[in-house]
Amino acid sequence: MPDKVARRRSGAPSKGDLRELKILEVLEELLAEKSFDALTTNDIAERAGLSRASMYFYFSSKQEALVALFARTVEALHEKSRAAADDPAAPADAIATALRRTRERWHEHGLVMRVAIDQSSAIPELGALWMETAEIFIDAITAILVRAGVPNRDGPAGARAVAGAVCWMIERTFYHAVSPEALDQAAETCRVVWLRVAGIEP
Repeated sequence: MPDKVARRRSGAPSKGDLRELKILEVLEELLAEKSFDALTTNDIAERAGLSRASMYFYFSSKQEALVALFARTVEALHEKSRAAADDPAAPADAIATALRRTRERWHEHGLVMRVAIDQSSAIPELGALWMETAEIFIDAITAILVRAGVPNRDGPAGARAVAGAVCWMIERTFYHAVSPEALDQAAETCRVVWLRVAGIEP
């Protein structure tokens, strides 16, 4: 009993937490080997060393597991986007930092994000998570644009409308950048576009 109390107080993960994490890690590995449509719950259970019944204790379907994996993946994007919105650095530096962090996340988990985007129309929870992520990123872009002098007003020329266009440009550009070299180019291209939209010469 004292050991259990100590684990709770220390925040140490339970066996169940570790098994769930293992399932999500396995799912990400398998997505590099076969398409999500071809993947089965049994594939995930076998790779994780679990029975199918045990797998269902954690996730009722591969779709539910993908939602959990995507939520875990974008959690860091949420935090970093909020940090970008509050970044006191000059707009050009804040833009560079935001795109460096975005590039790092796509390099680490781009496959998960591409699959989630592809599946978002079939799995509403994924679409909702991605829209939530986009809104947080748009908030950050808006804040940086306003600091750069873009008018904070309603309408298509206002900072938030422009930020939305920049956000989805970044999403599509990174979505199509698969290799590390392509990610580098995507980050630099998006940086130049964002700077120009902000009225800053790159």
